[in-house]
Amino acid sequence: MYQVKKCFKAFIFDLDGTVVDTIDLIRDSFRHASRAVLGEQLPDEVLMANVGQPLKTQMRLLSPARAEEMYNAYREFNHARHDQLIRSFPGIESVLGELKRRGAQLAIVTSKSRDTVKMAFRTIPVEHFFETVVATDDTEFHKPHPQPIMLAMRRLDVDAGESVYIGDSPFDIEAGQAAGVATAAVGWGIFPAVRLKELEPDYYFDKPEEILLLCPDRN
Repeated sequence: MYQVKKCFKAFIFDLDGTVVDTIDLIRDSFRHASRAVLGEQLPDEVLMANVGQPLKTQMRLLSPARAEEMYNAYREFNHARHDQLIRSFPGIESVLGELKRRGAQLAIVTSKSRDTVKMAFRTIPVEHFFETVVATDDTEFHKPHPQPIMLAMRRLDVDAGESVYIGDSPFDIEAGQAAGVATAAVGWGIFPAVRLKELEPDYYFDKPEEILLLCPDRN
């Protein structure tokens, strides 16, 4: 059990795989793009290896020569199936509400584009919990670079010692460490625990309600 004596002032969350369950949506979109453009379905461990970075970056890593085609095929399928496949993680909305009640400031830092963030919030209405959202359109550099997290902290007017970044991918942990904030890896997302724990995040949580340990209730 983690012993946290203070409440972090700022809770900065990744979106996919952390706040909203897009695991099936992402996997199926990658499978479609692989089949449609490359004529083969690459293994899931290859397709999903770089989730957490911007989509165009992932496509360049999968197929440098056909990255743009892969990107377009993915987006077409993803948008068509989005509302059917996106889900809410049980318990996450109540955790967000409780953090707000306890006085924390909340933000999103995601590698999604602004338009797909809006799609997610339209289907899973949690936008009102967050004071700011940093999408891939907002910064020159992206996770695992610290720039998006640093922008979120500037918008919230907090420093690194007051902040924790919570995510489900290795790139989240690396970005948080580079930004100098505390890091928390979550076990309900895409990546296995062993890959996340080898990066030595400050915290590892199996259930959303465990996040509340980082902000003890003083009431």
